[in-house]
Amino acid sequence: MSVELSLRERKKAATRAALGRAAMLLAVERGPDGVTVEAIADAAGVSPRTFHNYFPGKEEAIVACLTDGAESLIDELRARPADEPIWESLRLVVRGLLQPERHEETAALLRLVRDNPALFAQHLSGLGEMERRISEVIAARTGTDPDRDLYPHLLAGSMGNAIRTATDLWVCGGGAASLADLVDEAFARLRAGLPGP
Repeated sequence: MSVELSLRERKKAATRAALGRAAMLLAVERGPDGVTVEAIADAAGVSPRTFHNYFPGKEEAIVACLTDGAESLIDELRARPADEPIWESLRLVVRGLLQPERHEETAALLRLVRDNPALFAQHLSGLGEMERRISEVIAARTGTDPDRDLYPHLLAGSMGNAIRTATDLWVCGGGAASLADLVDEAFARLRAGLPGP
């Protein structure tokens, strides 16, 4: 029974990923206003009704490639050794999620999100939820209380800002710098207490 449920969950995740990828590629190609739910569903090989089982609207689907990584990040963070310094765990988990083979389309999507208020708002909402959930994992790892202690929230927020800042610089620089190196530098500077240049 659990194997069957696991298979169903994997199929659901694959359908969501296919819809998100189709939405992202169509938005990059046509612009967000040129994308419809019907076009996304058709590109993913499902019905518009199936689309709505996964996303309330096209904006959520377009940014899903950016926000759905939170699930993997959380799972990977939980799997890191308990005695590993939390900053190092966070850095390694973020680095592990970078997909160099998709950097070009990720950069195109990030530019699109930056220039579109509805997509930007949806992206920020997804990142905020990711930070909240990561703060719970950090709290469990550090023995703090996510309902009372600042530490897990500050650390999760710092991590989110490090990722956003590194990717913003990377996108603005046209991908000239290494995204992985920018992420490493952002984490190193935060861990060191943000010393001046």
